[in-house]
Amino acid sequence: MISPEIESLIEAALREDAPGGDITSESLIPFASMSRACFLAKEPGRLAGIDIAGRVFQKAGSPVSFKKRVPDGRDFRRGDVLAEVRGRSRVLLKAERTALNFLQRLSGIATLTGAYVAAVRGTRAGILDTRKTTPGWRSLEKYAVRMGGGVNHRRGLSDMALIKDNHLVAAGGVSAAVRRVRERLGPRMIIEVEVTDFASAREALEAGADMIMLDNMTTARMRRVVDWVAGRIPVEASGGVTLRRVRRIAACGVDFISVGELTHSAPALDISLEFEA
Repeated sequence: MISPEIESLIEAALREDAPGGDITSESLIPFASMSRACFLAKEPGRLAGIDIAGRVFQKAGSPVSFKKRVPDGRDFRRGDVLAEVRGRSRVLLKAERTALNFLQRLSGIATLTGAYVAAVRGTRAGILDTRKTTPGWRSLEKYAVRMGGGVNHRRGLSDMALIKDNHLVAAGGVSAAVRRVRERLGPRMIIEVEVTDFASAREALEAGADMIMLDNMTTARMRRVVDWVAGRIPVEASGGVTLRRVRRIAACGVDFISVGELTHSAPALDISLEFEA
């Protein structure tokens, strides 16, 4: 089900692309003209956003028939037909780029996430996303991460307490920060602390943190912290994570690895909309 938030985003995207209508199509194509078009994969990947793409056409005008051939979360090959759409030619042309923008962007995120998940398969590490998302697109981009097999971390600043380096400077240290957050938010609130060395990790656990984030540590330092924590609380690795390095990080025994690249740098997947003659 597409939420009201996503409905509004689709409407805004269509207005952005055609504030005064599609003047080219309206000049060339008779109003009654009907067409059929297919979404064609130009490279292999993992699908995300196919229902969003279909909703774009429905929002752009009617009548429109949209039939998906591949569901979200499924891998596809180059040359696969992902969905087909039928309707007034003007409507299909008006919605084409907006629908592709959603589908290519979200499928790119799902595909990159899937590559990270595959890279750590067989270890205990789950792949987390971050808040490094496109403004207004967070729900969609985090959905795409799930379609790639990743795990959503924080939706926003209201979900859990994550004490980072700048918080620690302002609060006067790890123990003081954890204590103040716990007093304010109570025993049920999850508190995670970002640490950069073993001493800070130990202080965070002893202060009552529910989770620690190892920020930009070497694998040797990560392994030392993980061995000392010994499963008492979850340990997350963050910073400098790449596909080439993620397997080595996972081998340190961390529970989670957060990857900002999933949402801030995933390349759009090559998908086209091909009209039938």
